[in-house]
Amino acid sequence: MSTMANDTAPLGAVRAVGPGLLVALGAAFSFGMSGAWARGLIDAGWTPGAAVTARVWVAALVLAIPTIVALRGRRHALRRNAGMIIAYGLLAVTATQLCYFQAVAVMDVGLALLIEYTAPVAVVLWLWLRRGERPSVRSVIGAVIAFAGLVLMLDVLTGARVHLAGVLWALAAMVGAAAYFVLSGRGDTDLPPIALAGLGLLIGAVGLSAAGLTGILPMAWNIHDVAYRFGTVPWFVPVLAIGLLATALAYVLGIASTRMLGSRLASFVALAEVIAALLFGFLLLGQLPNLVQALGGVLVLAGVVVVKLGEPRAPDFVEPVPEPEPGPDPRSEPEPGTTAA
Repeated sequence: MSTMANDTAPLGAVRAVGPGLLVALGAAFSFGMSGAWARGLIDAGWTPGAAVTARVWVAALVLAIPTIVALRGRRHALRRNAGMIIAYGLLAVTATQLCYFQAVAVMDVGLALLIEYTAPVAVVLWLWLRRGERPSVRSVIGAVIAFAGLVLMLDVLTGARVHLAGVLWALAAMVGAAAYFVLSGRGDTDLPPIALAGLGLLIGAVGLSAAGLTGILPMAWNIHDVAYRFGTVPWFVPVLAIGLLATALAYVLGIASTRMLGSRLASFVALAEVIAALLFGFLLLGQLPNLVQALGGVLVLAGVVVVKLGEPRAPDFVEPVPEPEPGPDPRSEPEPGTTAA
């Protein structure tokens, strides 16, 4: 499968790094709030599979009309990229969610999340092996710093239980997460970000529902009120929050930022999702990170900065000087005292 992620700017192009970083951080914080909202549903009796399936269906339905509007006049792009869209829905949405929840069913949540968040390293390796984009020394150092920060933030050094099947499921989730960044960064599809997000989420919703109907993904839910730090809310409040903010908005912002920054840098900026998850965990659930986790957050941000410093520099854009318009040929001008034919 050929990937054309926006990782090397073509001649005459200017990468919108500043706006792209803001959009990527917005995506990370949108994704990051999903865990805290979902935890309330799970504590109220929902299974993780039911929570994530409801999340994806809400997002797919919300983006249905904008997706149809965005695809007007682009049916050729839809046909040309049908394989990529299906891969995005199955890998970036269905596989990532399904495999992660299978992993946490048999192993510690922190260790499973840590394995999944090695996706940025997988993106760097994929771009190196597939496209020959060898990472710089700074990128490698940044990856190591960010990974060390995640180890501290997820607090897995205090005796996490390792389960082989869980590790394999988490590695599969990591592949799905890496596919999300690589496929989102393709700039040759002629598909608007909102269209790719809407189509991918629809395929993901169907895939998760199929997994639930076949018994692969346990499904159980109820309509009881859900308790959070700030009070109790009806069940549909967290469902809508997860579907609208943490999925529909998050995927659209994520695809847009990946096209602006490239797969490699966007995948590392997405590590801020862990920081966002800790923040919303405190706001919604009253969970506070300890000193070690705070230090890990600083290392994650430092790693992202180092990776950015190691990015290949795009060629400077030089505004072309327009050619002067040719004036009238003096030889064609009439002689004085004569008339032009």
